[in-house]
Amino acid sequence: MRKVLIVECMQEISSFNPVPSQYENFEIERGAALLVHRDKNTAIGGALSVLEGNGEIEVVPTFAARAGSAGLLSSSGWAQLSGELLAAVGERIDDVDGIYVSLHGAMGADGELDPEGYLLSEIRNMAGPEKPIVISLDLHGILTDRMIRQVDAMAIYHTYPHVDFADTGARAARLLVDLLQGRRRPTVARAVIPALVRGDELITRTGCYGDLIGECRRLEREGTALAAGILIGNPFTDVPELCCQVIVVTDGDPETAASEAERLAVEFWPMRYRMQGKLIALDRAIAQARTIDGPVCFTDAADATSSGATGDSNVILRALGKAGYQKRVLAQIVDPAAAEAAHRAGVGAQIDVSLGGAKDPERFAPMPVSARVKLLSDGSGRLETMRLALDAGPTAVLAFDNFTVVVMSRSVSLFDRAMYFANGLDPADFDLVVVKSPHTEYAMYDQWAERNFNIDAPGATSADIRQLGHTICARPMFPLDEIDDFVPHATLYGRASVLPSQGSAGSHA
Repeated sequence: MRKVLIVECMQEISSFNPVPSQYENFEIERGAALLVHRDKNTAIGGALSVLEGNGEIEVVPTFAARAGSAGLLSSSGWAQLSGELLAAVGERIDDVDGIYVSLHGAMGADGELDPEGYLLSEIRNMAGPEKPIVISLDLHGILTDRMIRQVDAMAIYHTYPHVDFADTGARAARLLVDLLQGRRRPTVARAVIPALVRGDELITRTGCYGDLIGECRRLEREGTALAAGILIGNPFTDVPELCCQVIVVTDGDPETAASEAERLAVEFWPMRYRMQGKLIALDRAIAQARTIDGPVCFTDAADATSSGATGDSNVILRALGKAGYQKRVLAQIVDPAAAEAAHRAGVGAQIDVSLGGAKDPERFAPMPVSARVKLLSDGSGRLETMRLALDAGPTAVLAFDNFTVVVMSRSVSLFDRAMYFANGLDPADFDLVVVKSPHTEYAMYDQWAERNFNIDAPGATSADIRQLGHTICARPMFPLDEIDDFVPHATLYGRASVLPSQGSAGSHA
């Protein structure tokens, strides 16, 4: 029996969120607790389906840590998290034949701006040079040179909004099984593209980015590549190697890996203009929403908790009230003081509270409201697609005027309807729904909404990338800078080393 160690560390941060995240933000699973992912649409779930379905593999689950998107991880939080993870790996690594690491790829910590690279370096040091390591990554991950040097191969999400969590874990696990059986000698080509992107064209079902991902999937299906993907990074994680990049992994064929990575990078480059956020002014969106009979969505991607924002923006609520919008509004906000006041008062009570600015008062001034407490909950929910648990802490549904607001104590991912449903609310019952996520699965909102307005609002995850204030990522970088021309050159890696035929990351003028 071959033994495969499984470990996970997943978080996506916004460097522009003023509130640091802590160790306590992470949900931790140790040892056999990881097996709860069986049959779930998660990367570990997909990997388990392959590994446990192979009669010659024994799974060694060790440690999994997942946190909702937030601000930069504190140095103390990072020290505790990394220490526990590596200790758990160290206890079992001598007994295993291969390692699968499930990552997001867009972490950042105070004092360590490449946390995934550090973890993989330490795991490689413990494992030695011979044991294969395969990773899976979110397509918003930032795959660094240090990360690639430690691993043999990788699998990358192919969908956005993400639905292929389990599929990606399964693809990574199949690669690892092939490596354990000596059937593959992967060569990795990386073509870096100096661009940051956001917006509707990144929806893989309908956008131009999806057309390029289709090419990656074709390369995998026809056997030209063991793995292929295009990482667009998280434009809010301001770290040195933030960028877009094409990754192609072949079976000992560096020429094909490099040529395909460069080809896709060339095709990506002119599309960078289309891959920018297209925003509508809030006052115009309100004026148009008044005239639309069917329900509408106001997408507040600038305060997207799943991208690293604080979740405490009241900008849309304030503007709707000021404009005298009279139709039924449903919204969500993170405000622990308001939630606590509601729990103290009880269901049916009328309370005077402030909403907004609880985490990011520089951007969002608190808004006083007199509201009725309609419902109280413990803030637990379950993501629609992944079926993983959410814990927003003490939560209240407050009603005032024509507004119904779910007030949470803690930030959780809001890229679906889970926290609305968990608190007895169906978005389809309202005229205007605030969605704090850049995109959601089509059936969740867009299928039944008459119109979805992508609002131009302030926040730590604004699609207006140029106004965020990047100071760390490499420059020049589009759209922060104008780049007249760009010619990609792939860098080649094999067995955790840069091959002698490596190229530069690319040239631009």
